[in-house]
Amino acid sequence: MKAAVLREAKTPLQIEEVQVSKPGPREVLIRTAAAGVCRSDLHFADGAWPYPMPTVLGHEAAGVVEAVGSDVGHVKVGDHVVTFFTVFCGQCEFCVSGRPSLCVDPSTRRAPDAEPRLKLADGTPVNQFINLSAFAELMLVHENACVAISKDMPLDRAALLGCAVVTGAGAIFNDSQVRPGETVAVIGAGGIGLAAINAAKIAGASRIVAIDPVPEKRELARRMGATHAIDAGDADVVKQVMKLSDGGVHYAIEAVGRGSTAELAWNVLRRGGTATILGMIAPGNTVNIAGPTFLSGKKLQGSSLGSTRSPIDMPRLVQMYLDGVLDLDTMVAERIGLADVNDALEKLRKGDSARSVIVFP
Repeated sequence: MKAAVLREAKTPLQIEEVQVSKPGPREVLIRTAAAGVCRSDLHFADGAWPYPMPTVLGHEAAGVVEAVGSDVGHVKVGDHVVTFFTVFCGQCEFCVSGRPSLCVDPSTRRAPDAEPRLKLADGTPVNQFINLSAFAELMLVHENACVAISKDMPLDRAALLGCAVVTGAGAIFNDSQVRPGETVAVIGAGGIGLAAINAAKIAGASRIVAIDPVPEKRELARRMGATHAIDAGDADVVKQVMKLSDGGVHYAIEAVGRGSTAELAWNVLRRGGTATILGMIAPGNTVNIAGPTFLSGKKLQGSSLGSTRSPIDMPRLVQMYLDGVLDLDTMVAERIGLADVNDALEKLRKGDSARSVIVFP
């Protein structure tokens, strides 16, 4: 199969032939239909986050089940599926307490002495990228890294559910549990931020403030449901949010991944508000919060994939799209081929694109 291989950080991905193993016990072979190009992929491509090389990036995808190994009970050949990188074992403390997105049990991966799932043409093992490696024509994953969805769902839209949408929507529905009439600020209007904005609209938020430096993204945010949009470069962003929300928002969602934007999320909260940090703040960076501000009852929390219970939440989001409630169409900036993946990453570096989706023939 063809795949986009990253051999060294800060170098272009190379389209190469990669060998994929046969499905083992509880493994599923998926023919990739579409894969979103996410900023998280860029973090690893540019070396901000370390990862063993060579690897095939990509972690936001949908496809069709081509083969299954023994003991697979959740999906079957021909199923349309969405994949997710937070593969779960189903038995650990996190899984049985309803927090499968936090599972790190190694039983979902092949043993170190087993044949690797992916190899280069010369036999060199390929490190599977966060359980998926979706920039490839095929994915070989644990059965608890995918969920079957309605075949009425367009797979190029379904792919977005694998990361951006489920993370942004999950921050609203699961982490924040926004109620009608409450106020929300979303910092960063990329894929995750736009999904959070749309989910806040669905939840009935009365004020949804999008904060982003790019005019085109602020316009997209309005189309997705933002009631107000602020230029992140303005010197008085906090004052503007305070005025719009009558003293600060109930919930702030950070979808950028910088210490400064996490601090902004904290500063735009009202007393008792909650800030959820979704962005990947790179190793070595910190978030600085003035100690006395904790006395205001505000809360700062992290989140992995929007605290999503993927087998439950993803089919529900699919139905919301099919019912015309969830907007995924606006999020797709372009549909490209695998050979154009480096151009899509470059657009992310410039910050001027919402979502590029790789569509496989």
